[in-house]
This record gives sequence, structure tokens and C-alpha cells, in this order.
Amino acid sequence: MGAQLMDFDYIVIGSGFGGSVSALRLAEKGYRVAVLEQGRHWTAETLPVSNREYSRWLWVPALRWQGFYSIRFFRHMIALHGNAVGGGSITYANTLLVPPAKVWREGGWAGLADWERIMPAHYETASRMLGVTTNRIMGPADEHLREMSKVIGVENTYYPTRVAVYFGQEGDQPGTPHPDPYFGGEGPQRYSCNGCGGCMVGCRYGAKNTLDMNYLHLAQRHGAQVRAQTKVVDVRPLDGAADGSRGYEVEAVSLARGTRGKRTRLRCTGVVFAASSMGTQELLMRLRDRGSLPALSPMLGKHVRTNAESLISVRFPGSKIDFSKGVAIGSGIYIDQYTHIEAVRYGIDSDSMGGLITGPMVGGKPGVGRILAWAGTMVRMALTQPRQLFSLLRWKNWARECVILLCMQTLEGQLSMRLVRHWYWPFSKKLATYGSKLPAFIPAANDFARKAAKACGGVAMNWLSETVLNIPITAHCMGGAVMGSNPQEGVCDAQHRVFGYRNMYICDGSVVSANLGVNPSLTITALAENCMSHIPPKSA
Repeated sequence: MGAQLMDFDYIVIGSGFGGSVSALRLAEKGYRVAVLEQGRHWTAETLPVSNREYSRWLWVPALRWQGFYSIRFFRHMIALHGNAVGGGSITYANTLLVPPAKVWREGGWAGLADWERIMPAHYETASRMLGVTTNRIMGPADEHLREMSKVIGVENTYYPTRVAVYFGQEGDQPGTPHPDPYFGGEGPQRYSCNGCGGCMVGCRYGAKNTLDMNYLHLAQRHGAQVRAQTKVVDVRPLDGAADGSRGYEVEAVSLARGTRGKRTRLRCTGVVFAASSMGTQELLMRLRDRGSLPALSPMLGKHVRTNAESLISVRFPGSKIDFSKGVAIGSGIYIDQYTHIEAVRYGIDSDSMGGLITGPMVGGKPGVGRILAWAGTMVRMALTQPRQLFSLLRWKNWARECVILLCMQTLEGQLSMRLVRHWYWPFSKKLATYGSKLPAFIPAANDFARKAAKACGGVAMNWLSETVLNIPITAHCMGGAVMGSNPQEGVCDAQHRVFGYRNMYICDGSVVSANLGVNPSLTITALAENCMSHIPPKSA
């Protein structure tokens, strides 16, 4: 197939951290690039003011809601992720941390490359591109976390987070505009952070370094096309070359109002899958099932990981202190060698996540014992302290009155995913999880929260899914298309090349092959930088 008959050299599926890196680096090397993203393109004017604007916040295609925040329910976890031009960067907490070096000696990627030598340079590039800096706005929740750390004697581990936020020049007032401070004038104007705490509902003030402000912005300046509200439904090799050596045809369907359902077919030389861990897994499974990409590894869907997370909160009902102020995640501590806790917040009036709170923290063995302990506590408070119970459970002022504690552990735990036809929805197959239960109860974190809450005058609280269902909530689903030395060990190799196909890559969280124990966005970005470094410039 001649190059002149191809619509693009590369089509990138997804515009998150891996997809945005791929788009820019390929465009810089002279390739014609299209990025196909099923989510919307958001601007400061169109972002919701709070997460109570459900149709603009939540991604629920069945209701025609095309927000940027997706909540997916599985047997083993509740997974949170983003759908937008810019992927999860629109809604993530902009915390960018380098994991401990030992992660490269663990999991499926161990021994595939000299990671500890290779990756530091890519982390440095990713950090520069994303504008990573040390948090300069320590809000009340961060100060409380510091006080909490003293209770158990770990204040020495307390640190301000490294975040993708523009804080402006020394002495700037919040909201001060500046011409592009990162890319010599090629990037958009930025504004110094005002510490509103609304990072996870999309930054409306031009301070958060979302991907549409850096990688994607520059990719478009280099000629890459970004097509929003465009969902890929098929990828198949061209002209009878089963390995894709003659290129691919990519079929996509429009999700936009006015053109909804319209199908487009594009031809390209290469494809980059970057639709997030779950998005890439699901798409590849459907393509294998329908016979479009039958040679995909049987390891697809295996070695799915989270950061062994648990969400806890400490509420201060009626507090005069506004805990919503600051950046989404402003500080962290380590309570032991395996357990990392960060102080999290939502902006004022973004109280919807408060609906997942069950009540005061309870102990007991996970399962029936913990449910009975929870039920007993709720009944006792309803009879003896009804007003206090109401003040703890009401959604109003939840963001203002709560310090949310995100607990992450480096302990290993894995799941598998596959497409199944459930009895309650026999019309189509859906992604489902299999394997051993993931921990929803982390005793060390709960013990810390109880002691810290008591010392600071708050009430430690659990989340509904973790207490009643014994199911953790995670924003860090990773793996499922992990690296390996051959198709029996992984879906792709150490350069992200998909086994069985030519010019096909995976560049998102699905390739992460060990438990990072920290927020994964910077690692996904650095891995994509590494992948793209192996693709040569386009020949004349």
C-alpha cells in the first residue's frame, strides 16, 4: 500500500498521558498523526462549576452524559478514570511522583531492559513537559495531615507533593496571567493557581497543566489532528497482510450531537493504543473476538493491578475551617514502608462524592463481621445521637468539612479481566474482573485515621463500598496488556510493540507491569517517552 493512499502515518487511539506523548513525538518526527478520542474537548468556559452538574461531570453514554469522569463498577473494585481530550489529566489530582526504583525489579517487566538506567531521563523529560513543581499552596487539609503524622511519630516522612500546577512568579497574586512560561511562547497563556481545590472537576482558571496545555497543544502545532467524540470500534490489517505490515484500517463512530452514529474509516501505517488500561483492554478484546486482531496474546487481560488503595475521610462537622482550599493533593506521608497516605480534597460545593460515605469508621473482619459492626454503629447513633449522625452523613458542605485520605500500598495483588455476557444484560458482552479479592480494609490506615481524627477533633469515616461490599475504590487501574519477552508472558515487548503485529504499540497504563505504590501518571508519561524514543524519524 503506497504511502500516498494512507490517510495518516499513525493513528493514536486515546489522548491521555500515553496518547498525548505519542502524538507529539510522532508529529515531531515528521509523521502524519491523528488522535481519536471518544471524550469531549473541554474549555474553561464549558467545564462544570462543581460535580453536582452530573450530565457535564459524569461519563454515562447510556444517558447521553458525556462528562469527563467515569465510574465503573466491577466485582472486585470500583474504578474511576477520565474520558476527555487530555484523558485523565482533566480530572486527575495532578500529583506526579516517581516510584521507588525497586518497582523495575518486580513484575513482568523485570529483566526486559535496564530500566533503572533508562527511565530517569524519561522521568526528567516528562516532568519538564508537564511542568512538575513542588506544591506551594499548603491548605488546611495539608496542615492537618502534618499534625496527624505527629500522632504516630512519622512527621519526618511528611512532604509537599510534586504537582503539575503553575503557581506563577514570586509575589504573584492568585490568577495572575503569564505568557507561556514553559515552551518559549509555543504554549498557551497560563494563570497562577488560586488554590480553589477544584482540580478534579477540571481547572477553570488556567493553572493546571493538563495535556491539552502541553503535549497535545504542541502536537497540534506540529500538524497532528485531534478528533474529539470519536470512538474507535475496529482496527484490522489491510490487504491481506495479517501482521499489519501493509497498514491498518481504523473504523470509528461519532458520539457528537448532530453526527452521532456516523462512521468513518481511516487508513494508516501504524496504530498506537492509548485508551487507558481498561479502555485498551476492552477494545483489544473486542477486536480479538470479532477476528480483526486474532493474533493478540492470550495474556491480554492478565496481571491487572491497582495501588492497593483505600479511601478514608476525617470529617469536622460545622468546622469554621474550609478544607476544600489548596490543590487536589497537596501533601503526603508514609506510615510504614508499604503504606503511603495523601491528603485529598474537592473544591467548594463539589459534594457529590460524599454520597459514598457510610458513617463512622468501624473495625471488624472484612465481610459479615464488618457489616454487622457498621449496622450496629449506625443504629446506635440513630437512637442516641441522631443529629450528629445526620451531620456526618449529609452531602452539604462535605468538601468543605472533610479531609480525604488516599491510602496506597506497594503490596502485590492482581486481577484478570475478560469480556462476558452477564445474565442481567444478555445483549452484549461487558468487561468483568476475576481473581482473588483486593484489600478494601487496610488496618494500618484505619488505625492511623482513628488516632489522627481523635487527636484533631474530627470523626474518622469509611466509604460505602469498602465497608458494606468489601470492594475498594481505585483511580489507578493498571496492567492488562503487560510487557513480556514473548506472547506467552505479555501482550507487548519492552518497546511497547504488540506481539504478532507490525507498527502497533500500546502506550498507556495497561503496560504497567508492577505495583507502583504511587500515582501512576508520571510513570505512564515516562514509559510513553521511552517507547517513542525507539521509533525513527520518518524517512523522506
